[in-house]
Amino acid sequence: MELQSHQLLCIGCGRRLGAEEAQRDFRCADCANLFEVVYPWSSTTASPEGSGDSVAAIDNRQPNPSALRWRWRERLGSTAPIDQSGVWRFRDLLPILRDPERAVTLREGNTPLYSLPRAGGELGLERLFAKHQGMNPTGSFKDTGMTAALSVAREMGFQWVACASTGNTSAAMAAYAARARMKSLVLLPEGKISWPKLSQSIDYGALTCQLKTDFDGCAQVLLEVVRRAPVYLLNSMNPYRLEGQKTPAFEIAEELGWEVPDHVIVPGGNLANGSALGKGFLEMKHLGLTSRVPKITVIQAEGANPLYHSLRDFDGQRMEPMEANTRASAIRIGNPASWKKAVRVVQQTGGFCEQVSETEIALAKAEIGQEGIGCEPASAVTLAGLKKLVRAGKVLAAETVVLVLTGHMLKDSDYTIDFHRGQLLTAEETEGWEKELEHRRRGTRSLDANAEAVLRELEAAVPA
Repeated sequence: MELQSHQLLCIGCGRRLGAEEAQRDFRCADCANLFEVVYPWSSTTASPEGSGDSVAAIDNRQPNPSALRWRWRERLGSTAPIDQSGVWRFRDLLPILRDPERAVTLREGNTPLYSLPRAGGELGLERLFAKHQGMNPTGSFKDTGMTAALSVAREMGFQWVACASTGNTSAAMAAYAARARMKSLVLLPEGKISWPKLSQSIDYGALTCQLKTDFDGCAQVLLEVVRRAPVYLLNSMNPYRLEGQKTPAFEIAEELGWEVPDHVIVPGGNLANGSALGKGFLEMKHLGLTSRVPKITVIQAEGANPLYHSLRDFDGQRMEPMEANTRASAIRIGNPASWKKAVRVVQQTGGFCEQVSETEIALAKAEIGQEGIGCEPASAVTLAGLKKLVRAGKVLAAETVVLVLTGHMLKDSDYTIDFHRGQLLTAEETEGWEKELEHRRRGTRSLDANAEAVLRELEAAVPA
């Protein structure tokens, strides 16, 4: 790997490394913080802990923004797999491989930006959109990061890759490893992920192990494994994951005519995704591709909200791990690895962090469904949080808002069925929400096999 193409920069002490110099757990040997990838043209936003000074840019040379926009648009018409990837189409801004033509790709990215007229109308917002990352090959945003990091692993000569997961990471890693003819190890918390997600890693051929612990416990076991065996870590502390996950920021700007929205709202689990998108938007502004950055806002479930408490109680200076508990399994994480990166991007962009209840998540998911768009429960925290932000006056009617939907609804189909059957929430959780729940629920009807029975139901369904 050509070290001059990029370096790894510690977000704490500012130490710089070449790619091969990083420890197996991607922690700084000096201060135990995480790294981010920086390039010769970067003007990095990271500052050493305890310092208000920005780390100096590596170099003043910058790519030409007009040339980049033209090149990226031209690649959309190419038949080459590398150009049809919504990650590697933007490879000029993630030169992490010696030979990008050998990237492991399933043609990820290029996901749709949907308008949400019904939800926007109810909130008084004229420009509300959903960037649906659940339309990636394995059904979640994790594919954009996995194509980048796993490609680096293969180029470095690793045969085994591994992750701890609540489901989506394992599915993405197993699929890309299979595509690369590599071997993959998945550690999952037993009984705490949905079967559709578990079935993916199994079907793609991963060595899949359910451990009798939660996600954070799986992550601790995995760190010990990668220290003792030649296995490449593919969780989000791997900085190359975030290089792939920043590319939806480029897509959003491109889809909006190179204008950025006022707000980008993301679910908060392990907290790498909001950090990655923030990095992408900040890089675009630095390079002159856009004139400003959006406010990056993170929404967490009330039962898994360590970032919310960190920002509210400690101004982001420290974070207290917690035992996570939410039905939105993709964000059921109590000790997120990327919390410092998330704090930095929220504060730097002027964004917010909000928490939402299980009932608010379920209702928001059903509301998104009524737009004809399905998402997993964790994605719906974005709309639930947006409602609170609008009520608080933090999002204004004239502003443009993009919700990032991180996973497909079929990732957790039982959740949807249980909601509409009235079996998802407890009596305590539904108290005070009865009218709204009745409005959002849809059921099925068992009828006699004749047209008259169907016509009676049809007539009853037509408003008077």
